[in-house]
Amino acid sequence: MKKYKIKSVENYKQGLTAKESLLISSLAREDKKIFSINDARSVIEKETKKIMSSLIRKKWVLPLKRGLYAIVPLEAGIKGADSFILHNFIIASYLVKPYYIGYWSALNHYGFSEQIPRTTFIATTKPKTPMDIVNANYYFVKIAKKKFFGFQEVEMEGWKVNISNPEKTIADCLDHPEHSGGIEEVARAIFFNHEEIDLKKVYHFAKRMGNMTILKRLGYLLEVTNLIDNYKDLFDQFSPSKGYPALDPLSPKKGKHLSRWGLLVNFELNPSRWIY
Repeated sequence: MKKYKIKSVENYKQGLTAKESLLISSLAREDKKIFSINDARSVIEKETKKIMSSLIRKKWVLPLKRGLYAIVPLEAGIKGADSFILHNFIIASYLVKPYYIGYWSALNHYGFSEQIPRTTFIATTKPKTPMDIVNANYYFVKIAKKKFFGFQEVEMEGWKVNISNPEKTIADCLDHPEHSGGIEEVARAIFFNHEEIDLKKVYHFAKRMGNMTILKRLGYLLEVTNLIDNYKDLFDQFSPSKGYPALDPLSPKKGKHLSRWGLLVNFELNPSRWIY
């Protein structure tokens, strides 16, 4: 079969067969930098798996998961797929629909958390088991449709990715601290960044989500961090619903029942040690 040589400056990648070249160039023209096996079949109907295996071996294609691949750009260098790194958020955008990047991942994205989570947290309305792709973990948080709002499209390395906006990120983290590094990580985010966050909007998002626990946790965190006076107008008319949900879902359900906020305070927060 006739060989087609890529004319790059360093000419560093192995030559492509005519069919391999057709597949790569066709996908590139359609701007399908990440593509499925069905996308490949729509270009090359026969021997698709064989051609894909060859492209993977030649480092032109990076397998992300079964049936999902990324085209490796020439800029990746002589090692091809071995040195090509895609941002986890970009990969996440292809794993489930609908989706948005949220929780601890969004908290770090906005600089509200200095900790870089090893897992990418993805909100979706569909149940989906966690995945491990290219040595990275992806965790899917199934939420009700009424909670699926408050995200925006951002550009990342040439791709468009959905991510929760700053206020929805805080509301989601208060809804599920267990997916946000724990309640202390959420408390620190609010304490150090409250001037950059519209907490009134967070309050209204919580009401729209229909989870009073979010407001219980928010009020308590503002009180324990001595910020409650700054936001008294938000909580002047606050009356907690029945029940005592745990402040921190990750800690044992033992502690003090606080009627002011209707919370089981099962984790001790000490803001004075955060500044050292």
